Amino acid sequence: MGRFDGMKGLVLGVANDHSIAWAIAKIIMAEGGQIGFTHLPDRPDDERQRNRRRVALLTDPEPNAKFLVPMDVSSDAQIAAVMDRGKQEFGTIDFVLHSIAFAPLEDLKGETTNCSREGFRLAMETSAYSLLAVGRLCRSFLSKDSSILTLTYFGGEKVVPGYNIMGVCKATLDMCMRYMAFDLGPAGVRVNAVSAGPLRTLAGRGAGVDDMLGLYQHMSPMGRNITHDEVGKAGAWLLSRDSQGISGEILHVDAGYNVMGSPGRLLDLVPKQAAQE
Repeated sequence: MGRFDGMKGLVLGVANDHSIAWAIAKIIMAEGGQIGFTHLPDRPDDERQRNRRRVALLTDPEPNAKFLVPMDVSSDAQIAAVMDRGKQEFGTIDFVLHSIAFAPLEDLKGETTNCSREGFRLAMETSAYSLLAVGRLCRSFLSKDSSILTLTYFGGEKVVPGYNIMGVCKATLDMCMRYMAFDLGPAGVRVNAVSAGPLRTLAGRGAGVDDMLGLYQHMSPMGRNITHDEVGKAGAWLLSRDSQGISGEILHVDAGYNVMGSPGRLLDLVPKQAAQE
């Protein structure tokens, strides 16, 4: 018997096999859960449909992956179409994983102060508002004791140079998650977030993850980086009924990095003379 036997849900935003969403989805399916997946739409001129192919390579061999469809979160009509497909396939759903974020590279890489108006709008709409849109359009067929999970990052709580405008988006996402937890709580729906440490994902590369890995390894209380499997297990737990009674929370899976108020053991790498000066 698996924790997800008889449970059905949606996983929105898998990009490839390095996605945190895929790490979570693999555990859910291995434990009996059935999932409908979405992927980033392909450009009309992309005859190879590369976005779809990357995800289909993962989902096609999985008997518990029930469908794979594109979804553009800037369109309420497209989100509604995905929800209609989920309702047709499953009737009701027990969990939703929201794994969607984007900022134009020129706005992400530059100073936050210099973010363009259009870049800010696009990043915020895609990375934060999309959670509200998904919650609004799926609430009518969420089962009692269901769970919604989104993926956030510590750069929405504290300044992380290089994360820039995405940190502003994650701060907004965090509060959207909490207010949604309040709105949907009376219906028995829990809403939470996982804040993972740096991992080599498609989004992580855009945010300079390689520069963060060494920092986390030296500063975190556990003295190491995390793995995809660790985040996958934590995310699956929050989507399961084992975590009933928890809502509006951010679960940090970062080897304890977020608790540090000083560089910790990183100071051991600083030459003593330089430290005294």
